[in-house]
Amino acid sequence: MAGPGMVDLTLRIRRFNPDVRPDPWWEEHTIEAEPNDRLLDALHRVKWYQDGTLSLRRSCAHGICGSDAMLINGRNALACKVLVKDVAPRVTVEPIRGLPVLKDLIVDMEPFFAGYRSILPFLVNESDPGDRERRQSPEERARFDDTTKCILCAACTTSCPIFWGDGEYVGPAAIVNAHRFVFDSRDQAGKERLAILAEKSGVFRCRTTFNCTEACPRGIKVTQAIQEVKRAVLFNRA
Repeated sequence: MAGPGMVDLTLRIRRFNPDVRPDPWWEEHTIEAEPNDRLLDALHRVKWYQDGTLSLRRSCAHGICGSDAMLINGRNALACKVLVKDVAPRVTVEPIRGLPVLKDLIVDMEPFFAGYRSILPFLVNESDPGDRERRQSPEERARFDDTTKCILCAACTTSCPIFWGDGEYVGPAAIVNAHRFVFDSRDQAGKERLAILAEKSGVFRCRTTFNCTEACPRGIKVTQAIQEVKRAVLFNRA
């Protein structure tokens, strides 16, 4: 029974360890926690005090690095941004979907980053800027400001049913990062990126289910960005 100011939280965690058994299994752990603790804190208590074999990724614990994306009560979220009071007395935690599970809550991110790398996620400009930075107006910056917020947590991409079923689809996060450069007035590779996204594995695989927008922990209008890239491809306009 939880003490004053504390709550009992039961975590139902999907476990997987190929060295132990070939199939995943469920385990439950009950802990005491403060209502305003993060779910990540609760997972730490399980790992540090109940079962040191539990494996998960985490780093900054402040919603910036994106390391601790996982499926929480059936929805993608960052464990460091979910409060205990919002999931108590019971929460189900699973690895994000659509990527190979390596162990417990840790997935192989390489397929995700392969899609990201494919869209040239960096500024391309061969002109000499001279002795000053390449300047932009506030309006030019605002054109792509929303998509600069991506932290590559994969929450949007692994919430996408098309990504689950099509290993070649670059996924929402890759398109968001393409958007960030396609509409950057300083960049010179917009048409090249649009050509990449015009391929069958690109932007038109999106079926506009809005899962990605709902899953984004940074509040990026992912579906809107994808639609803007679609229009840019159709009109060959960057």
